[in-house]
Amino acid sequence: MKSRVIAVLFVLLIFHSAIGQPKPIVASDLMKIVTTAQLQISPDGKKAVTVVIRKAVRNESEYYYTRHLYLLDLEGDGESVQLTFGDRNDSQPQWSPDGSQIAFVRADGERSQIWILPMQGGEARAVTKAEFGANRPRWSPDGKTLMYTSRIPHYAIEGTYPWPVERPGRKQGDEPNFKSLRGDDRKKVSASPDGDLDEIRSWLARNASEQNPRVFNRLNLQGELNLQPDEDFAHVFMKSINADEKAIQLTSGFQDFENAEWSSDGTKIICDSKKYVTHPDREQSSDLWLIDVKTKEAREFFKLAGYSLTSPKYSPDGQKVLFMANSTTGRLYAQNEIGIVSAEAKDLRLLTEKLDYEVGSPAWSQDSKSVYYTVQALGYIPVYQANLATGAAAELLGGTGGVNDFDVAGDQLVYAFTETRNPWEVYRYNLKSKRQAVISRLNEVWVKDRVISVPREAWNLRPDGTRIQYWVMEPAGRKEGKRYPALLNIHGGPSVMWGPGVFSMWHEFQLECSWGYGVVYSNPRGSGGYGDAFKRANMKDWGTTPSGDILTSLDEAIKHNSWIDPANLVVEGGSYAGYMVAWIISHDHRFKAANAQRGVYDLTTFMGEGNAWRLVPEHFGGYPWEKETRQLLDANSPYSFVSEIRTPLLIIHGDQDLRTGYVQSEMLYKSLKILNKPVEYIRYPKEGHELTRSGNPGRMMDHLLRTIEFFERYVTHQEPPPATQK
Repeated sequence: MKSRVIAVLFVLLIFHSAIGQPKPIVASDLMKIVTTAQLQISPDGKKAVTVVIRKAVRNESEYYYTRHLYLLDLEGDGESVQLTFGDRNDSQPQWSPDGSQIAFVRADGERSQIWILPMQGGEARAVTKAEFGANRPRWSPDGKTLMYTSRIPHYAIEGTYPWPVERPGRKQGDEPNFKSLRGDDRKKVSASPDGDLDEIRSWLARNASEQNPRVFNRLNLQGELNLQPDEDFAHVFMKSINADEKAIQLTSGFQDFENAEWSSDGTKIICDSKKYVTHPDREQSSDLWLIDVKTKEAREFFKLAGYSLTSPKYSPDGQKVLFMANSTTGRLYAQNEIGIVSAEAKDLRLLTEKLDYEVGSPAWSQDSKSVYYTVQALGYIPVYQANLATGAAAELLGGTGGVNDFDVAGDQLVYAFTETRNPWEVYRYNLKSKRQAVISRLNEVWVKDRVISVPREAWNLRPDGTRIQYWVMEPAGRKEGKRYPALLNIHGGPSVMWGPGVFSMWHEFQLECSWGYGVVYSNPRGSGGYGDAFKRANMKDWGTTPSGDILTSLDEAIKHNSWIDPANLVVEGGSYAGYMVAWIISHDHRFKAANAQRGVYDLTTFMGEGNAWRLVPEHFGGYPWEKETRQLLDANSPYSFVSEIRTPLLIIHGDQDLRTGYVQSEMLYKSLKILNKPVEYIRYPKEGHELTRSGNPGRMMDHLLRTIEFFERYVTHQEPPPATQK
């Protein structure tokens, strides 16, 4: 009997030991990661509403995400309360001024509409029935009206289309325009394929109006997932919360009015806009405008030479306006600024002019005396506070990770935070007591049972004196005396920043470590987070110098980490990093295998194929038909060196990726096949450029595992990867 009891106790001890043992991150943990967006504190400061996203569910055929509104308790340790349910996509919540209702946007088929949810109980109801959808609701100060924005296609706007049809032989005023002949205009001319020229044009216009075929006369023909033949314009509407009253259109014409916000007295609306003097596709800048709510008059409020101004917000006392200012010189890589002017458009201050980092998400303090904003710096994303009276600015919180979103009201600052030990939680911070506390349990429960690899920061010094920051993550369960393969992971952009404070790679890095890989990543020249000069340091040089920064970081990591096996290296990256992977393996042959995702490989083709084509003239100073620029583009294109590639390569792209375009991935694959090189090509249906960040969760998981499986064909492990151990 005694021996039986001892045996049972021994089994229980082993069982409890097993369940208490942390487990390695696995691919399906992607489905457990929960994030939030669009935090907003209630008027009484006791609660906050947020959108909970990335909560993966599955139907009969595939995984997908829902997006619901949740209520967070700011006073105690109460659990978050789900407010909306079902197979929904809800977003952009906004408290009414008295806190009794929340307006939000709900996707309704191809369109979105504004809904209102009463907080005392009851079902949500739709407030708008906008023909072209409604977005970005904002309550009037008296709580009786909602302002919103709707994008109106040009053919539904009254008036003569002000720009010439950009086609040889056609002039402004020529009628009919194949695209603009819609609706009532078609009735004026009979449509016949066998009629005179006007009747043929009417027949062709009818076909074009049905998108069969799509007719293009614009420069920006590529959206993110689909081609976009029709220009549309953002207009501001006002709608009483009484469902029976019609919406009032405040702006009109062939002009965009975006990021609209009420004045504190409700008599004006401030926004960013531009009165185009050329086709909108050729104008990238905007100024600050005011709309008089009573008269509907829209006028220019403030402009700043050399800058495009966006996202204005009145201070709570109505005396000042806060806005973002983006340089129009090198706009794709220049640091942005936060500006302030008086309500009379005077006394300009560029608040962050002396701060040589990327800034964003500016917000007023309730007393209008301070401004809060995020800063991207050295791999982290803290919140800064700027005192307007003294001009002093300092880091307030978040220096050990990354603040993804925040809102401030009264003495409360609520923020979503990423750090190594947890991909995403929401915290509150008291501005007076300086105390903070976690107010969500989104990921804490499952993460505490996982093995987490912690990145270790290091720097390497390049021959010209430039310092490059990089990080090394050890493989899960690393044992002394054993060597492990290392994965060099490269970031895209090229001007983004990676680091422990960046959420996007949290799961991917941890999964790779759980498969027995050490992970090395860096921020080469051209990255954000290190100042303006560093961000511009890859101009006309996408390949040679940045790849030197990346490979030197790998060399230094090997030198200082004896567990890295230099004979077992692999490399991967997406977007610009897909370009960089192809560049590196065409010039360096140390890697056992490589993975290039969503990349650009021939810069001339990229300029015509992707909607991010402006990177070519911005970074290389011209266009492919200019001899000097063409030589530069060819010299910087990995495709020019395709015959030098010997590393086994996995190429990944999405079927609907129009940011970088997919034709180049076909070019690279086909060329390597012709050359009889080891290559495999993966194309994901229904996916665009955001495949690896916000794509379908099932396909995201497939992408991660296909990459690891490909690497596993070529590397060797001295120890079985933890993720394979049962």
